[in-house]
Amino acid sequence: NVRGIFGPLMSEYVFGQLLTLTRHLAHYRDAQSQKQWSVLPYQSLINRKMVILGTGSIGAHVAATAKHFGMQVTGVSRSGKLATSFDTVVTTAQLTSQLSDADVVVSTLPSTPETKGLLSHPTLSACNGAILFNVGRGPVLEESALIDAIEHKHIRHAVLDVFANEPLDSTHPFWTHPDITVTPHISAISFPDQVFAIFADNYQRWHQGSALQYTVDFDLGY
Repeated sequence: NVRGIFGPLMSEYVFGQLLTLTRHLAHYRDAQSQKQWSVLPYQSLINRKMVILGTGSIGAHVAATAKHFGMQVTGVSRSGKLATSFDTVVTTAQLTSQLSDADVVVSTLPSTPETKGLLSHPTLSACNGAILFNVGRGPVLEESALIDAIEHKHIRHAVLDVFANEPLDSTHPFWTHPDITVTPHISAISFPDQVFAIFADNYQRWHQGSALQYTVDFDLGY
């Protein structure tokens, strides 16, 4: 795979969207169009807690960016092994215990039998007004559970770039929900020059009989 190139792109996406929400940038754009001097209070990201599902190269880069903003970062992985840029890492079985005081939850998880539906009623209802991001794979999130979690104030706002079925059907309720931001799977695209650099290096490794980089473990699914 092309590990290593998506982390910076997804970090740009997550924090672009996060700052748009927390600093009310859409409000000020609308206020400017109406020539209104309209001030809204906001809180800094400093000391806010971000829970990142997935501690691989993408999750680690998002974590490093969060640390730059002064956030406290908890990772969630199968092993629970501490990873670079995270303050703490817990196992997937411990996920629910970390959500009650989470300000931001970011899923970078792949779609595997173990991750499908991980963000469902039991986990989402453990949140207490968090902002949710799904930039990994759509099936990780149970879509009907999200609507319910927003209605019950467990989730303050959801930013979704991936979905169980893509493109998202025009009749899907996510399109018009005021507390959901929809983007068309663009948080991290494959730039040809970056992909080719990885391919070229692996070609040389293959030609020389060396071990390849970024091989996929088909038993794990990523």
